[in-house]
Amino acid sequence: METKDIIFDLRVKKGLSQEELAKKIFVTRQAVSRWENGETIPHIDTLKLLSKLFDVSINTLLGSKRELICKCCNMPLEDSTTSRESNGIFNEEYCKWCYADGVYTLDIWKRYAEIGGWEKLEEFKTQLIDELNTLLNIEGLPVVESLNVLPGEFVNMEYTLPNGEKVKFLDDKQTYLGSQLESEFGGRCFGIVANMDFLLVCSYEKNGENPELVIYKKR
Repeated sequence: METKDIIFDLRVKKGLSQEELAKKIFVTRQAVSRWENGETIPHIDTLKLLSKLFDVSINTLLGSKRELICKCCNMPLEDSTTSRESNGIFNEEYCKWCYADGVYTLDIWKRYAEIGGWEKLEEFKTQLIDELNTLLNIEGLPVVESLNVLPGEFVNMEYTLPNGEKVKFLDDKQTYLGSQLESEFGGRCFGIVANMDFLLVCSYEKNGENPELVIYKKR
C-alpha cells in the first residue's frame, strides 16, 4: 500500500475526520487531504506524530519501504517487535528486547555504553571475528563473518567432560556475542560464543543435540 492509502485507512479505523486528525497533529485539514490524495507526504516531524497517534512505525506509514533489522541482535523488525522510546515513539533501529523505554536492556550494552556504545561494540565485534578467523584453526569451521548479541539462556549448553562430569561454562542471565555456522563437512553445526574474556567454540547436531566442546580459550 502507498502512504496515502495507509493514512486514510488508519484515520478511518480510528474514527477520525480529516479535520479531527489535523487538529491532533497540528496541521491543516488541507494538508491531510493532500496526503490522502497522494499529492504530498508528511514531513518527518509529522510522521513521528502520526506514528505515535496510530501506534505504527514510520516505516509502516511509508509503506514498509525498508527492511528493518535490529542493530543489536539482527532480528527482522515488525511493528509488534520494534522498540520504543520512553515517550512511546518507535525506535526503528532496535527490537523491543534489546532496547526499551529509551534504555538498552541487555547487559552487554551497559558494559559498552561506558566506553563508546554502539560504535565501540562494532569495533569489538570486528576484533573478535579477526581473532576467530586467525587464531583458531578448527577443521570444518567456515569463515566467521558476523556475530550477533545472544542471551545466555539460549547458548549455555551442557557439555560432558572426559570424566563424565556435566558442566556449563556460561551464565544464563548474561548476554554474549555469537553465531551458528554449518560445518563444511555437513552433519553438525558449530556454535561460537565470545565476550571480553573468552572465545568458545562447540559443535552439535540438529536443535542443539549432543553438544561437544571444541575449544574454550581465554582472551
